[in-house]
Amino acid sequence: MTTINTSGQRDTFFTRLYTGTGAFDIVGKRKRLYIAMGLFFLICVSSMVFRGFHWGIEFEGGTKLQFPVSAGTSVTQEEVKKTLDPVLPGKELIVQSAGSGDNKSMLIRSSTLTLSEIDAAKKTLFEKYQPKDKASGQPSIKAISDSAVSESWGSEITGQALIALLVFMVLVTIFLAAYFEKWMAVSALITLIHDISVTAGVYSLIGFEVTPSTIIGLLTILGFSLYDTVVVFDKVRENTRGILGLTRRTYAEAANLAVNQTLMRSINTTLIALLPVLGLLIVGAGVLGVGTLKDLALIQLTGMLVGAFSSICLATPLLVDLKLTEKPYQDQARRVLSRRASAARKAAEPDSDASDDQELTQQLRRESAYAASSGVPGRVGKGPDSRRTRPAGKSGRPTGKRGR
Repeated sequence: MTTINTSGQRDTFFTRLYTGTGAFDIVGKRKRLYIAMGLFFLICVSSMVFRGFHWGIEFEGGTKLQFPVSAGTSVTQEEVKKTLDPVLPGKELIVQSAGSGDNKSMLIRSSTLTLSEIDAAKKTLFEKYQPKDKASGQPSIKAISDSAVSESWGSEITGQALIALLVFMVLVTIFLAAYFEKWMAVSALITLIHDISVTAGVYSLIGFEVTPSTIIGLLTILGFSLYDTVVVFDKVRENTRGILGLTRRTYAEAANLAVNQTLMRSINTTLIALLPVLGLLIVGAGVLGVGTLKDLALIQLTGMLVGAFSSICLATPLLVDLKLTEKPYQDQARRVLSRRASAARKAAEPDSDASDDQELTQQLRRESAYAASSGVPGRVGKGPDSRRTRPAGKSGRPTGKRGR
């Protein structure tokens, strides 16, 4: 619904979003946000616990085959899988296509294969699809590559990533506690844990493949999530400086104003940051066919969206609840509400003395107006009761004639 504000502007959704005047009551509706985000958080955690993740070959170990697809040749994932099923019976095959045009290729992943199984698979693929060697441009079985991956490599990457994550969180907590205050540090840390859990839960729910690139990308989104939270907290600190001695706004209202003032900046920052990520996802994975870039961009895209949402709807509301556990801020909120209630009572019940004064002033003004309109001659003479009047037709002005 569109309205007109006091400055004459149309009070639309985008106007309120752009001006950041505190029209969106995000902090005031924090309980609803807690319920919605809490339910989604539980769904993500449950999916990670009961459903698990779709681990890549780097974590489970196995063999990877890859061959280029000649331009103009139509090769589907189902066709490749049906071609290899008779040669590799009982093997769970995962077939993916990457790239387009001259850069298109097919990737086949399976559990660990023996040398004879690899040779049989290569021979079958060559007879069926005749892949061409890039160097000679002629069909060659050498165009089909194979590689064996040990599961210990993925486990080592994961262990190092967990160590890096713990060190990062400790350093972040120390930095925020020194730069801001303890409750801001606690709120930012909880928000960070939320972002990591929800991002990982989305991977589990949708079934995205987890690779070492995914683990690395997960670490990169932590900085973005933290940056957005710090920007909002810096504005909260500015708006709440000296608030304990004021009765204009409560801490929650000042924090909500800070969220509104930084809302447009957070949205713009997120959109701009997503552009290169989308470039990696579309160009790197769709055009060039680089699977590593796809895994890296996908986790960053998911994490940035989750981080931007949590910095607005979770970090600041959580900070307000933690701050209101302190008695000085509770007392300040009561003083603000008491002053507003007193002002409302005075507005509803005007002072009787002030009303009498206003009525007396109006009566005097009416009497003066009546006297002026009746044309009563001015009173002259000595004393207040003297009623001597000047004769009619005689003017009090000097004639200009000098007496002799």
